[in-house]
Amino acid sequence: MLIKLYPENPNPREVEKVVEVLRKGGVIIYPTDTVYGLGCDITNTRAVERIIKIKGIRPKDASFSFVCADLSNIAEFAKVDNPTFKLMKKNLPGPFTFILPGYNKVPDYFITKRKTVGIRVPNNSIPIEIVTMLGNPILTTSIKDEDGIVEYTTDPELIHERYQDIVDLVIDGGYSDNVASTIVDCTGSEPEIVREGKGVLVY
Repeated sequence: MLIKLYPENPNPREVEKVVEVLRKGGVIIYPTDTVYGLGCDITNTRAVERIIKIKGIRPKDASFSFVCADLSNIAEFAKVDNPTFKLMKKNLPGPFTFILPGYNKVPDYFITKRKTVGIRVPNNSIPIEIVTMLGNPILTTSIKDEDGIVEYTTDPELIHERYQDIVDLVIDGGYSDNVASTIVDCTGSEPEIVREGKGVLVY
């Protein structure tokens, strides 16, 4: 299934269709403020396992990030001290993945060996509306391109062509960027940029 959504004003009825797919344990491809992501409801183990299979990784090597609607319930998933919260507030929503110490209540697939989680609040209303309506964060992992030159597929129609038999739904939210998020590790004494991406961190 291919659903067209507009970032400026996502149609609630169409968003509801996406949420229904997620509630039933479906796997979707959706736009963010960087590249297209593969996702599911983080509480649905079977759906997460499907994504692990699609990505071709071993379950014990899985460490995915997830999308939250905002920072209001961030404390449910990660330990956030005041300086880190201020830093996140300055930069989110935006093209960043913040690595934070995770809580045990977060599903295993999202906790790395270092007991950390990756959290995103993208500056794109499509994933934000989905997460808000769903009531749970959704997994996010980038869609890589098989082309050796281009790292990410930016055209949603090409993505749909390639993945329509593998996932339950693809959202066409327009062309995406070809640069992933900036990853900021906030588990040490000072925030550390571990991958330069689209986001320029404001301190």
